Amino acid sequence: MALFEAAGLHKRFGDRVVLERIDLAFEAGSLTGIMGPNGAGKTTCFNCLTGMYAPDRGDIRLDGRAIAGLGAAEITRRGVARSFQSMSLFDDDTALDNVLVALPAMRNRSFDAWRDRARDSVAQDQAAAILGRVGLRGRERVRTRDLAYGERRALEIGLALATAPRILFLDEPTSGLGADGTARLSELVAELKGALTMVIIEHDMRFLFQLADFINVIHWGQVIARGSPQELRADPWVQRSALAVLE
Repeated sequence: MALFEAAGLHKRFGDRVVLERIDLAFEAGSLTGIMGPNGAGKTTCFNCLTGMYAPDRGDIRLDGRAIAGLGAAEITRRGVARSFQSMSLFDDDTALDNVLVALPAMRNRSFDAWRDRARDSVAQDQAAAILGRVGLRGRERVRTRDLAYGERRALEIGLALATAPRILFLDEPTSGLGADGTARLSELVAELKGALTMVIIEHDMRFLFQLADFINVIHWGQVIARGSPQELRADPWVQRSALAVLE
């Protein structure tokens, strides 16, 4: 049994069917990619898997337990974390403070977390260790708005890691990054690979094919191809599409 599974997912908005009979499975410790053209339904799929949307039909299971229809906060508590295409950070606070308030122990304190964060040395050490893990050692006291764009992307992953997830969903993590930033992000994802189950939507096919164990291609709201990077290189649809920039 896979760590995370979805079967028969269906989602529509009014008359528009966005997802139709989506089946996915993510094995523990694997890195799975999701790719496809703009408007294919990839982010809507992520939103259903992580509780932002409730699917109209279908089953979602984390470690065999049904989670379809649960809210995002409850799904996060069960070990699912994600990033977004548009970053959501506390720009006026430091990188350390952003991670501090994402830690489970601090989140449980609700509004008291902001008041207590400076006094909790254990939580500060945990937050600093996470920043070091995502390449931001030495940037703990920098205001988030003053971080470079690539550093902000790394910080967003740090916030997700702070929730101690069992599975991490990353939505277009290389978006807006140049070649150097993409290379640093690739190194970070490679370091996390194996220690954490990851699922990545990505438009940069070279990035995805270098890192993923398995890839699903979504188009017209359906999974139209799946397999290893090597298998998808030989897939006729991928070869005919603009996605075939993989050599």
